[in-house]
Parts: sequence; C-alpha cells; structure tokens
Amino acid sequence: MELVEQTLSTETVYQGGFLQVRRDTVQLPDGSTAFREYILHPGAVAILALTPDGELVMERQYRYPAGRVFLEIPAGKIDPDEARDSTARRELREETGYQAERWIYLGTAHPCIGYANEQISYYLAQDLTLHERQLDHGEFLDVVTVPLADALGMALTGEICDSKSIVGLHWLSAHLDGRLPGAAV
Repeated sequence: MELVEQTLSTETVYQGGFLQVRRDTVQLPDGSTAFREYILHPGAVAILALTPDGELVMERQYRYPAGRVFLEIPAGKIDPDEARDSTARRELREETGYQAERWIYLGTAHPCIGYANEQISYYLAQDLTLHERQLDHGEFLDVVTVPLADALGMALTGEICDSKSIVGLHWLSAHLDGRLPGAAV
C-alpha cells in the first residue's frame, strides 16, 4: 500500500519569531482528504561536550512550556544560512563558554514527527577549553558538569527526561563503545 499523502493546499495559521504553524489539506492513500496541522522549525543542534575528566557539560534551564527546570545537554536552533556544525560551535561557546578542538557528528534525529518537522543534529565536542560565556538576551541557565556514568543513570531514572538529551546520551554511549562510528567535522 502506498502510504505517502499528497499536499493539496497549505495555509499558514501562525507566523512567529522562528516557528510557523501550518494547516494543510492532504489527499490520503485511499483518495479521501484530511487536514494536517504542524509546526515548521528551522532545525537545531545538540552538543555532547566531554571534559578531559570524562564529565559531560550540561545545563540547568527553565523551560516555559513544561513549567519547570530541566537538566539537559547544550543545544540551539540553526540560524538562516548557517551550517549545522557552525551552529554547534556557536551554541557551545555562547551557552557554556567552552570551545572544542575536536568535533564528531553523531547523527540526526526527528524528535516530534507527529506535529513538527524539527531535526536535531548531534555532535560530540572534545578537547575543551573554557572561555567566557556569551548568552543571548533573555537566556538564563546554569552550566554544570556531570560524570558521564551519572548522566546515563539519570536518563534511566527520569532525572534527565527531555528527549534531546536522552537521544544524545544514547548515541554518545554507543559512540564511546564503538557501535556508532560518527564522522569528524
């Protein structure tokens, strides 16, 4: 059976600062029509920054939609016409103050396939040096380092519970075990 839906029309329901909400009319595989509402997202990166001591650089940040503080890996949205690896370098420096000499691309995940087109590309950052942070206006977060084994355990107990960080920790573990090769960037 053909599973692809064909777009018949597109309507922008909301245009925000960087998100757009659309409502499309689609033709289903059986010929009937339906509506699809979804969010257009510019894409993002997530960084697994490992210190020489094997600690993971993490952030504690309040996330308004969920109404709570999360412990998560550094991440950020891709600016227009910016390469993903450049975004990773920029976001790590801005949010944490760290710069890395060695970068490895681990993969790209689609975190919200039911309602958004967002893609998150994951990078391992190593050989870190600490500099001054350059937070964006209105950005407030604490930078902490957590032993990697502790972070992996926290993902299993729910202390780390955002999907971006859980995927990143899983892929980092697989990379360090030799099961995920990655690619130098």
